[in-house]
Amino acid sequence: MKVGFADSFGDSLKTLIRHQTWWYKTYELFRYDLPRFFKNVWTFRKALWSHYWFDHHGTLKFLEIGLTNTSDTIEKYGNEVDGPRLKKVAAMRRAIELIKNYNESNYIEMAEKELGELVHHDWEFEPVEDKPGYSRLIDKDTDEEKVHNRKVFDRSSEIEEQEWDELFKILKGQDHKEYRKLYDSQTEEEKKERELWNEWFDGSGIKGWWD
Repeated sequence: MKVGFADSFGDSLKTLIRHQTWWYKTYELFRYDLPRFFKNVWTFRKALWSHYWFDHHGTLKFLEIGLTNTSDTIEKYGNEVDGPRLKKVAAMRRAIELIKNYNESNYIEMAEKELGELVHHDWEFEPVEDKPGYSRLIDKDTDEEKVHNRKVFDRSSEIEEQEWDELFKILKGQDHKEYRKLYDSQTEEEKKERELWNEWFDGSGIKGWWD
């Protein structure tokens, strides 16, 4: 049997070889790499400005901006069919929201929407009787107000913990072994009639957020 190669295969092989040459890599540097670098500097300028080696909030800001860029681009120009593509976009947008809530410490406000606003009183001071020249803050909160404020603070901590867990659940994605079990449990007729993947897939999993 005679074995031959199509012209397109030879052309592709030549292209791969050419891309490894020093002169093509130099061309790539100025044509693609440097423009992309400066574009990324502009895209991530806020994250670069707020990044410190000793703090993780700036690192999360990079992820927020990167996911915003990715979700917007996939929504507008993605090649994947609408069903799973838009689920991925929705999952990315939720991850972005969770990161913002954490970096902006929005949990007190979220707890207040559920339980009511914290009770605040204007600060008033009174002199300390046995220490002339010293003053102390007057505690004007009633027992009822103290209980309410404590509930708000406790609820804000719960929301923070729940959203932190949700963020990493979204980034990790679903367990594909679960889908395999569901698929194998179907009859042949169900496999033909039912789009199980679209029903099961929720868009999560950062490993799949690409186009």
